[in-house]
Amino acid sequence: MYRYLVTTFRTPQFQTSVIDGHYAFLDHLRQDGKLEMAGPFTDKSGGAYLIKAASLEEAQALAFSDPVHTTKSSIVTVYEWDAK
Repeated sequence: MYRYLVTTFRTPQFQTSVIDGHYAFLDHLRQDGKLEMAGPFTDKSGGAYLIKAASLEEAQALAFSDPVHTTKSSIVTVYEWDAK
């Protein structure tokens, strides 16, 4: 398994109604053992989370199913992260 850093930055179309779905999505990842940590940026511009996946493609598939992405409320980007 590899680690992937997922960043989410709010767009002008950000919908506050998506927040509950986003947190439910993160809880599901946590229950599946794929989420290591997550949190918002203090400036309210978005947030980030660290997931485990077998490949970049799997990590992107997970991240791009996040409601903040599917509603176009945030720009979601996935980076393979070799954190130590």
